Parts: sequence; C-alpha cells; structure tokens
Amino acid sequence: MSGATVGPRPGSPRGGAFAAVDLGASSGRVMLVRVGPDRLDLREVHRFPNRPVRMGPTLHWDIPALYRGVLDGLREAGRITGGWLDGVGIDSWAVDHGLLDADGVLLGNPVHYRDGRVEGTAEKVAAVLPPERLYASTGLQHLPFNTIYQLTAARGGAAWSAARQVLLIPDLISYWLTGEAGTELTNASTTQLIDPRTRNWSREVADALDIDLGLFPPLRRPGDPAGELLPHVLAETGLTGPVSVIAVGSHDTASAVVGVPATGDGTDPRFGYIATGTWSLAGLELPGPVLTEESRLANFTNELGVDGTVRYLRNIMGLWLLQECLRTWEAEDGGAPDLAGLLAAADRAEPLRSVVDAGDETFITPGDMPARITEACRRTGWPVPRGRAETVRCVLDSLALAHRRALADASRLSGRGIDVVHVVGGGARNEPLCRLTAEACGLPVVAGPAEAAALGNALVQARAAGAVTGGLFELRSLLRAGLPLRHHEPVGGTGPWRRAEERLHG
Repeated sequence: MSGATVGPRPGSPRGGAFAAVDLGASSGRVMLVRVGPDRLDLREVHRFPNRPVRMGPTLHWDIPALYRGVLDGLREAGRITGGWLDGVGIDSWAVDHGLLDADGVLLGNPVHYRDGRVEGTAEKVAAVLPPERLYASTGLQHLPFNTIYQLTAARGGAAWSAARQVLLIPDLISYWLTGEAGTELTNASTTQLIDPRTRNWSREVADALDIDLGLFPPLRRPGDPAGELLPHVLAETGLTGPVSVIAVGSHDTASAVVGVPATGDGTDPRFGYIATGTWSLAGLELPGPVLTEESRLANFTNELGVDGTVRYLRNIMGLWLLQECLRTWEAEDGGAPDLAGLLAAADRAEPLRSVVDAGDETFITPGDMPARITEACRRTGWPVPRGRAETVRCVLDSLALAHRRALADASRLSGRGIDVVHVVGGGARNEPLCRLTAEACGLPVVAGPAEAAALGNALVQARAAGAVTGGLFELRSLLRAGLPLRHHEPVGGTGPWRRAEERLHG
C-alpha cells in the first residue's frame, strides 16, 4: 500500500479540488468537485460512452476506451484547475473484473456480466455450496452473474491458467494510474467472497469453491491511500504531481448512498433509498447485516458501505428496461426516439394497465425488450401494451411497483421503519418515475442528486484529505445545504398498487 500522504494543497481555496471518476454501465464521467466545510461545487468535465463490444461469441467491456476516457477527463479537470488536483477517486459497477498475468498485463478485455458464459454455473456452485450456507456466509442475494459464478465459469480457460491477479474494474483503473494494486472493500463485497460480519474474505466460501484468494491484492477501505499518479500519467494528463489516488466506496452504489442527502442523527436514519439508473438498488442503510433465511428467500443482499455500514437492498432491473426499448425503437426508426414525448404520452396512459416483474431474469440480456415485455404480460395474464406509450407506462409502473415491494420487504425484514424515500442517480431526473414511486410507496420521495455517486466519491476523498471532517451525517449535510432537490408527496391511496402487487406476485 502506498505511503503517500493526502491533504489539500497549500493555498487551495476553502478546501480541495477532487476528480471523481464515475463509471456506469452505459457511460462514464469525470466530475470536478470542490469541497470544503461550507462549499460543495460539482462540474462535469468529461462524459464518454461505455459501449460493450461482442468479440466472437463473448460480450466484453471496452476497457481501453474507458481508460482513455478517464485520462481525457483528468486532463480536462487539470486544465480547469491550473494543473493540480487534491485527489482522484474511482467508482464503477460491480462484480466484473480483469485478469492480469505475472507481468501485470491484462489478459483480454473484461467479460461483461450480461454475457451468457455463466449459464448453468449457479447450479454447479449450489451442488458444492448450498444456497442457504452461501447466504449465511456472505449475505449476498442470488444474481446469476455474481463474481463467484464468473470465476467458476472462467476456470479451465487459457486466460485463467495464465492469471496471477484478479482486479475488480475500479481497482484495475486505479492500478493503471498508480502501479499499485488493491481490492476496495465495498466492491469486494459484491463478489460473494466477503463475510459481511467480519468485513473480510470468507475463507469458508473460497475453500469450498477452490478459489485462491491470493489472486486478489490486499483489501482497502474507503479513505485509504491508493497510490499516486505515475509519471507517465502526469505527462499524459498535464497534471502537476504529486496527485494522490484515494480509495472511495468504489462500488458506485456505495458512493451513491454516501451521496443521499438524508437527515437524522446519524444513528437511526429512517430513510429508504433507491439508487436508480441502469439498475435500481432499493433498500436501507443498516449498522449490520441481516442474514436470516427469510432474507435470503426474499433475495436481499448485504453489501458493505462506507463507515462500517451495510447496504441492505434488492437489485431491480431498473431503467435498463427503458434503455433497451429505446435501443430497439431506434433500430426500427433509424434514429433516436423522442424520449420526452414518450414519457409525456406514458404519463397520460392508463395507470397499472400492464405490469411485469422488474426482477425477472429474462430481462437481463440485451435484445428486443418491447417483445419481451409483451410476452411477459401475455404469460402472466396482464393486457399487452398497445404501442410505445403504453410500453413505457408499463416500464414505469413496474419499476414503481418493484420499488414499493423492495422497500416494504427491507423494512419488514430489518425491523427498520421508513419515513422518506430518497431517489438518487440518473433516475432522479425521471419525474414520472419519482412521482409514481411516491404514490406506490405511500411515502414522500426526495429526488436528487442525479450525480450522487460522484458526490459521494468526492466527499470520501475530501474527508481523507482533511478538507472536511465528520461522519456520514456531516458529509450529507453539505448535500442538503448545497444542492437543489425535488420533493414528491404521495397522492391518493396505495390500494391500486397493493392490488397490482397481489395480482403479480400472488
């Protein structure tokens, strides 16, 4: 681990300037965030697409293009600040990873979690490690692409045989920037190899599945130093060294939850959150995991958060459903559909006419989403959407219904009440979705910030650098004071939503 120190540079105005690298499943961005005791300014300096590529039968991430986007963003951030930064932090999606050989060279582009190579792997793992035992050890919900399934699927291949190190996506970017390898804890907790009680590796699970934990570099916690930008990176970006890289909540949801502008005394914050974008992660922030069999059957996950917290949540398909519909219609039309017009038309459509289960695994892979939604409605006895506006309305109603179900289940299983729901991430900009979520849950919804992950990323950096102090409550107070938020009150009763839920799930 680096011995580099971090701290605001002499003369930094009212705090520090931090680059938050936030890599999402459909795009990446570099945000310049200035943070101080009474200051929180965010500026997007570079945004770039994240376009997976199919090479042969396998779907990969284009990791060189993403790294190029990171370097371009750091260069632009430095241009604005005059060549200096007080820190860089990286967060991304979970579960995926790169394999490095003995020389530290990447063995091919990382495989995308939506690739079909994991088909049937969960059953092989269950034969060795029953689901009840696996959940009791790791508290992670079943998702067919969890890292343990990916590693099991990779075993025996040429890349796996040559691999000497496994780096999760944000750790891989950090390694290329600094030359120092580590495994950040919040993202490691999504591998299904971490015990959420000890906040360390689960030897029991690794041994049962014959996974060598020595392939992973040492664990880092959010706020730990992760090295300094290498000389050739400084030359590439025009930055003046030294520039520290700081471990943050490198799972983007961990950073997004730090970026929830919640109130409370810091010990019993009665809020639910929905970090929504390509996925919707709906749940609670808890002081410890919930590892009951009832929790496993409800498919809840216990991912680790910042400052010793647990993100107790359920993964829901999210706006991926809408994104794939738009992609299909763009191919049909030869141009991008009018999203604003579709949302307006959907808002006028009959509510709860057509609903699908937003957690259904049939929606995971890319493809003709409108056709799959039609088939799901037909299979479950719901009216088929009549055109694009009703398909969009079906997506919005289905997501709001899934949010309602996830938060109610999280509250029941954890014993923690909910007074308000915070919607953060890109979905916070979707006004109909936020309003429908308030109606479905029967709770007020606070929408924003849309860039919660980048803000949470920067706040953890700023605290590590000494630009601000305090716990999560104090960090979140900067968000409440400095950002515009939209409030949605529930209108009407929740009866129609309850009846739709009963019809869909029995």
